[in-house]
Amino acid sequence: MMNTFGTLFRITTFGESHGPGIGVVVDGCPAGLALTAADIQAALDRRRPGQSDLTTPRKEADQVEMQSGIFEGYTTGTPISLFIRNQDQHSHDYSHIEHAYRPSHADYTYDQKYGRRDYRGGGRSSARETAARVAAGAVAQKLLAQHGIQVSSYVSQVGAVAVPVGYEQLDLGLIESNPVRCPHPETAARMAELIRQTRDRHDTVGGLVTGVVRGVPAGLGEPVFDKLHSELGRAMLSINAVKGFEYGSGFAGVHLFGSEHNDAFYTDEAGQVRTRTNHSGGIQGGISNGQDIYFRVAFKPVATILQPQATINDQGEAISLAGRGRHDPCVLPRAVPIVDAMTSLVLADMLLRARANRA
Repeated sequence: MMNTFGTLFRITTFGESHGPGIGVVVDGCPAGLALTAADIQAALDRRRPGQSDLTTPRKEADQVEMQSGIFEGYTTGTPISLFIRNQDQHSHDYSHIEHAYRPSHADYTYDQKYGRRDYRGGGRSSARETAARVAAGAVAQKLLAQHGIQVSSYVSQVGAVAVPVGYEQLDLGLIESNPVRCPHPETAARMAELIRQTRDRHDTVGGLVTGVVRGVPAGLGEPVFDKLHSELGRAMLSINAVKGFEYGSGFAGVHLFGSEHNDAFYTDEAGQVRTRTNHSGGIQGGISNGQDIYFRVAFKPVATILQPQATINDQGEAISLAGRGRHDPCVLPRAVPIVDAMTSLVLADMLLRARANRA
């Protein structure tokens, strides 16, 4: 289970940053779902490196190979195997860290856990692994679309530059209109400038991604340990560089009294149960209530910086180490499709589990 996520809609990823490639096996996807390589490629193209001057210049086509589980354009119900070959590895860029521990990386912890590590690009700990998740997420998104569920994510903050309004006041159709993937054009321009300035200083910057899910039916999620929000939190915190997760009112809710925070129910003109506010973020008691689900994910600054830092080697000796190679000055723009994918995987799993909960 260490490399597996999900219960009924389950994925297992494999591969390393500088190995032959990375891949994923999707198990539990129902038969009869229309699915083509183009569906998956569209999602991978949003995550791949080298998209703009704001991201790493590593050039990877990230061309997906569908190896099983599809016949004549439809899923067969058997495991779906997807493989993405690595093509632009510069393994020599990492020879200087063979015996060194990079600050805030997994070098030391992998050595302690396994007694050895693949230092080329971080091996299994590299964010390159998330391409496999995005491929699997594209399958989940096709399943969700059949049920009218729409998943969107966007960059809502980079450093101290933040979108000044909530998602309800934004046109989420503008997410792909700029390389930052921020649907507020004025803020997107300021974010892009901050990222460029940070890159030119050989530094990195973090920020926030906001996720929004519309069309979710009431009743998804489990009442105790597998609450919908806890599974979303687990999914997001499994993404490289994520340091925090909040849903609904989140930490801001501590400033409200219960009389202000409670979401009052009413029945709309169509006879649907609604709430007048949505501080709950579409989830109550760990189960979706039919309102929009919204959350925020905090990403730290990328740990690899191209300037000297004090650290130690695997002999415990003090050394100075500067990063080399090709790295993102800000992970946020490429993190958006990863957040989309992990959200979709959670909801696809919960959708299938909900079918087993009703007579």
